[in-house]
Amino acid sequence: MKYAQLGSTGIFVSRVSLGTMTFGGKDIEPWDRMGALDQKAAGELVGIALDGGVNLFDTADVYAAGESEEILGKALGRRRDDIVLATKACAPMGRGANDQGLSRLHLTRALDASLRRLGTDHIDLFQLHGFDPYTPLEETLGALDDAVRQGKIRYIGASNFTAWQLMKALGVSDLRGLSRFASLQVYYSLVGRDLEDEILPAVRDQGLGLLVWGPLAAGFLTGKYTRQGATDEDGRRLKGSLPPVDAERGHDAVDALRAVAERHGTDIAATALAWVTAQPGVSSAVVGAKRPEQLRANLAAADVELTAEDLAELAAASAPAPTYPAWITPDPAGRVPRG
Repeated sequence: MKYAQLGSTGIFVSRVSLGTMTFGGKDIEPWDRMGALDQKAAGELVGIALDGGVNLFDTADVYAAGESEEILGKALGRRRDDIVLATKACAPMGRGANDQGLSRLHLTRALDASLRRLGTDHIDLFQLHGFDPYTPLEETLGALDDAVRQGKIRYIGASNFTAWQLMKALGVSDLRGLSRFASLQVYYSLVGRDLEDEILPAVRDQGLGLLVWGPLAAGFLTGKYTRQGATDEDGRRLKGSLPPVDAERGHDAVDALRAVAERHGTDIAATALAWVTAQPGVSSAVVGAKRPEQLRANLAAADVELTAEDLAELAAASAPAPTYPAWITPDPAGRVPRG
């Protein structure tokens, strides 16, 4: 496993990290379609990741309504302090008017609940899972800064922010002397490169770490989805289209991946992950898995060294997908996200 510095912090994270959206949720819609792994199955994946050198584990309170955090905490056990533990808050966790968002009230409750479920006294990286247009950033960042000073959080980060939202938050932190985002977690893949226009330059300029979710575009970049159909009847993309992919251009990108993978004697997924981690500014690619063989194959991406020719070939074959993050972030009126 290789490691990279998380932005301007002093910590290093594995270039491939484990996301836990597949943990739990057997009887909870839509998490029952994500994997719904029980404690035993999830524990096996955590063990494989730890043995493979993974030291960043990413979850969120909303994953399986908290079950993902509970399962991860138990699976880590005594090895909790060997890793960088990351979780998120913002999404609805109940039916109450204040059971979501980035208010001081909700964040304080959400943090304490995550600590309890994870069985730990601190979160290494606590991330805002989205932008809240109703709560002033001063309130949100002030609450996070208090939690940092209390020792409940080591670093703070954001996820699914636009460039202007990110820069405004950093400006508020700098102006008021509050804890600053250490990282931004975003969707990025060979078939989803929208963030290269504004978000990625902002992250690089501000010295933040970039954590990538969906680096395989929910399985599209594994090669099991072809122009003739899917080769895996249990594939996630057969149950939903998030993140969206321009299929025709996407298949062109997969064709290029297949050619590069053959030259390196590896598989398409590992090549797609290697492309992501080779991009300047990227600290780690967060991968999810339902089966041990999937995870082992993804971890192999850390050993794939793409040449300048490989990168140029893949860049030429891929094309922008629908604008990100507009399709993932609901608007203030509560309408369904575009895409």
